[in-house]
Amino acid sequence: MKYLDNSHCMTLAWGLIAALFSSTVYAHAVLTEQSAIPGSYYKGAIRIGHGCEGASTTGVKIFMPAGFEGAKPQPKAGWNVTLKKAKLNEPYQSHGKTVIEDVVEIEWSVGTKEAALADGSFDEFAFMARLPDKPGLAWLRVLQTCEKGQNDWVEIPSAGSSTKGLKMPAALLTIKAEGASIATVSPGGAVVSSQVAVGGGWVRPTVKGQKATGAFMKITAKESSKLLGVSSPVAGVAEIHEMKMDKDVMKMAAVPSLDLPAGKAVELKPGGYHVMLMDLKSPLEKGAKVPLTLKFQDAKGAKFQVELMLEANPPAAATNAPAAGHQHHH
Repeated sequence: MKYLDNSHCMTLAWGLIAALFSSTVYAHAVLTEQSAIPGSYYKGAIRIGHGCEGASTTGVKIFMPAGFEGAKPQPKAGWNVTLKKAKLNEPYQSHGKTVIEDVVEIEWSVGTKEAALADGSFDEFAFMARLPDKPGLAWLRVLQTCEKGQNDWVEIPSAGSSTKGLKMPAALLTIKAEGASIATVSPGGAVVSSQVAVGGGWVRPTVKGQKATGAFMKITAKESSKLLGVSSPVAGVAEIHEMKMDKDVMKMAAVPSLDLPAGKAVELKPGGYHVMLMDLKSPLEKGAKVPLTLKFQDAKGAKFQVELMLEANPPAAATNAPAAGHQHHH
């Protein structure tokens, strides 16, 4: 039997450590939430797992993919944040206004040397944006700068979503509809999915030239959840809005989400929370069928959606209720 002396043992041990380290050195820049539903307000965070060949990270820049709307950064203590805007190839509507330029880059740069992200640590750089209405793959390029050198996370596979074999892959977000159920809900009717019950849904009819209206219903979640967003092919813009009195003035504003306590009916009604359908593509005459997709997230973070077909036909009690869609006071 042949024995190894201490020097050989140390050499072998360091070889094994080096092999292990080389297989994990590319702790990719990845999103902490790697899937989301179309048209939702998405909070994402890029996780940086190491520096640049031992050097501390001093800057992180995220490039927003086409179709990401209204991107906003989350401030980080000890870091400065700058935004870069650019003119859009395809303008979009937001709160009744046409947006022709939007944020295309968000950059965090370290404010003090002490705040730099050491090579042996990790951290997250968060942002929020409205996602495209269509499902698909969104690749986010991330430029990581360090005291010495940089990592440009930019590689995208020629097909599919697998990053196997890529040394510097971009961060991937899969935009897809999850847990969809479909039902027609007319005034007084109801639909029950495995997660939520929706009842009494209706849409206020419009007249020629009217470009906005409201959709209303009662939603009861079986477990604590959130209504994240809404979409409809009849409207260029669909949002969750709240209407309330403020010093004798009726004001209406969009909200990013609506809490749905477990087992408690939350009513979306005229004069309160409701769904706002704006930039209508054609008038919604009484009796018209209006497809609507509600997008939810449960307490565990799982996302799902319910697809409805509402009628433009208000119940008698709503005939004289305040109409949504006229005065916007933000």
